[in-house]
Amino acid sequence: MKKTWSSLLDSLRHAGKTVQTKLASRNSGASSTGTGKISGVSEGIRSNPLKSVGVKLFAIFFFCIVFFVLVVGMISYTKSKDVIQNKVADASEQTIIQAGEKLDLIYSSYEDLSMQIMLNEDLRKLVTDIRASERNSYNYLELSRQIGDKLNVYSFANKNIKAVHLLTETGDGISSSSGNLGATNRGDRDWFKKVLEAGGQSVWLETSAKGFVEESAAAVGTQTSFALGRVLKSVTTSQITGILLVEIKLEVIGDQVKQINMGEGGSTVVVSPGGNYIYTSDREQLAKPHNLDIEMNAFDRVSGQLKTRDSQNQLVYYKSKLNNWFLIGSMPVNELVKDARVIFDITLAMAFGAMLIAVVIGYMLARMIGSPLIQLRNLMKEGEQGNLSVRMQAKGQDEIGQLSVSFNQMMEKITQLVQQTNISAQEVLGTAGELSEASKKTAMSAKDIAVATEEIASGASSLAVESERGNELTHAIGMQMKTVVEANVIMGTAAGEVQSSSKQGIAYMDELIGKTNETESMTRSMVEKVDNLKESTRSIVKILDVLGNISKQTNILSLNATIEAARAGAAGKGFMVVADEIRKLADQSRQSIAIVGQITEKIQKEIEETVNVLSKAYPIFQEQISSVKEADEIFKQVDQQMGGFIERLSEVTESISQLETSQVVLNESMTNVSAVAEESSATSQEVASLSTEQLNISNGLVNLSDKLEELSKSLQESLSKFRV
Repeated sequence: MKKTWSSLLDSLRHAGKTVQTKLASRNSGASSTGTGKISGVSEGIRSNPLKSVGVKLFAIFFFCIVFFVLVVGMISYTKSKDVIQNKVADASEQTIIQAGEKLDLIYSSYEDLSMQIMLNEDLRKLVTDIRASERNSYNYLELSRQIGDKLNVYSFANKNIKAVHLLTETGDGISSSSGNLGATNRGDRDWFKKVLEAGGQSVWLETSAKGFVEESAAAVGTQTSFALGRVLKSVTTSQITGILLVEIKLEVIGDQVKQINMGEGGSTVVVSPGGNYIYTSDREQLAKPHNLDIEMNAFDRVSGQLKTRDSQNQLVYYKSKLNNWFLIGSMPVNELVKDARVIFDITLAMAFGAMLIAVVIGYMLARMIGSPLIQLRNLMKEGEQGNLSVRMQAKGQDEIGQLSVSFNQMMEKITQLVQQTNISAQEVLGTAGELSEASKKTAMSAKDIAVATEEIASGASSLAVESERGNELTHAIGMQMKTVVEANVIMGTAAGEVQSSSKQGIAYMDELIGKTNETESMTRSMVEKVDNLKESTRSIVKILDVLGNISKQTNILSLNATIEAARAGAAGKGFMVVADEIRKLADQSRQSIAIVGQITEKIQKEIEETVNVLSKAYPIFQEQISSVKEADEIFKQVDQQMGGFIERLSEVTESISQLETSQVVLNESMTNVSAVAEESSATSQEVASLSTEQLNISNGLVNLSDKLEELSKSLQESLSKFRV
């Protein structure tokens, strides 16, 4: 029964508070006339059209249509541009590959021609004969002319060959199809070294604006060319018989490249692996580094497609299988994708048309949805002010019409609820008065009982707390005493170890003092011996001086004997030989004495340096002995102090043991007191808890009665504001 009343009172209290709060918040700024307030609110809302549902629907519809049209158009434009670019690049790559393979066939024909020249028996015989002839002789000139005639046959047979030259392995000219090579040596030129290092393999030489042999360039003209070089070797001995150089006109490549169409603004070039132009339409750039805005290491395959660093040009390339030259086609990206611009323009036109359509449809949606919602909002505002008689006219079967019907039904239900609540509030108000009187009497009695019980429980609790605290303190003291005893024992052990280490240190210091004294005496003896050695070296120097003088006198005597033997004529030849040997021996002795003197002088310098070092080291040994003696005294003092410290530790240990025994007795007593106090405290707290609970229930009952009465009055006042 008690729980039922409590649940009912809680429900009524929460319902009353909710209604009172909402009504207070709605009516706080209301005027005496609800119509004026509603019109003011409506005008305030209409003044900000951005918050209107119609405007939001219009904006969402407009931006969705325009956004999707633009996205689809831009995606189509981007994809079509990429497809067109890839297709054109693929087609251009195939064109470049075909042109490159055709150039490989042309390169191969010239390699075959060089091999044919190298295997020509008549030419090889003429080369062998001219190498055996003396240069500038008539036979040499005649053989050179015959070789030139042979080379002319190959040069005239192919109009694209500028000249065919034959050189020696040192770079001197032998013959040429274009005339006399002159006396210029070409062995120090890079292209010549490259051909020579190839050892018989064909070597393709990059374009040279001046040609490779200046004399022939002057004879034929200044036509730009590239060349093929090969070393000629003897079939039998494999020795180098000459260097063949075939200069080829650049038009051989130009005629093929001009047939390649890279579109408007495009170009086709041939570039060496080193990055220099082999062929380009701009003759000023020949044999110079390329300006394609890309690194050469990017061309890492036989053929492929690349873009420049600024992505402005599409490159397609083919790498020659014979000379590794790159045939590169360049096309502006803008020219490749200019046809896709039509799609972009159509996308913009469709986006503009979609914008117009979205404006019309959005306006219609705003009118169809926004106006009914504004009307419904105004009616709900009027109902918020307490007028429950408002109703909305339903004009359709759509969601807005259904919302109107639901609004009308909701207002009917709220009207009925308010009427029923008003009747119930009158009945609850009468019951609340009677309940309040009974609750106050019960609360007064429970309060007196609770006060007395709390005083008893408080005293018992204080006693239990104090006894428990004393028990914990005695237990903590016991634990600390054990820790102190253990630490004291460890300290005694450590002190004994320190004393033992101190004695050992004293023994080591005594031994160190003895060894230091021995080192000092040995150093002093070493200084004396080094001084004696220094005197000995001085004696050796004097002896060397005497030996040097003897060597000089011997040399003079040998010269005199030689002179006398020369005067004696044939009879003195034997003596002259002896005198000459004596002179040689004297020279050898003089040289040996000089070497020994140098060695002795070096030894004397090192002895002086040793004496200086020992002189500086001796005071250090003196200081070391003093430091060792002081350390020995310190160790002895430590040993004496550690003995006294160990004795004091023994006395402290005995005192702590006695204190630990007393603490055990105290701990047992405090445990007994704590147990009794806890039992008393538990009993008192149980009684106090029951009294407090009873007092709380009585107070709660009084409070609920008061709140129920206030809630009933408040609910009655709130319901009086509704007009039904």
